[in-house]
Amino acid sequence: MMHFEFDVEGGNFIRAGIASSHVKKTLKLLAVDPTVVKRTVVALYEAEVNIVAHAYSGHITVDIGGDGIRMVLEDEGPGIPDVPLAMTRGYSTASDKVREMGFGAGMGLPNIQDNADSLEIDTVVGKGTTLKIEIKF
Repeated sequence: MMHFEFDVEGGNFIRAGIASSHVKKTLKLLAVDPTVVKRTVVALYEAEVNIVAHAYSGHITVDIGGDGIRMVLEDEGPGIPDVPLAMTRGYSTASDKVREMGFGAGMGLPNIQDNADSLEIDTVVGKGTTLKIEIKF
């Protein structure tokens, strides 16, 4: 089992993607099926960018081994008031500033769902959100 941890700073788009890039390199070195690598990287990158775009800070843990990849992304932020609405393609609460940078198109959570074998969303408005994402080998 391999275990990685990453801290994410809200609003720091320059560092957005560090976790997904590191995990991608690791999976390639482990000769993981390219389809699994792609699904993992898409799900992790989308979740990582959501922390940067919407939260004050976050923490990511990634475990690789056994029958797949397990990712937990916890953030301190506004939470998600309406999860079913947030899962709607094109729905976004991103600020104008975030949209001007090319993010916030409302595809993050749907893209995570499309690429994950399982996705759990635990959220408390005014406190933060935790995503648990699993991708099988």
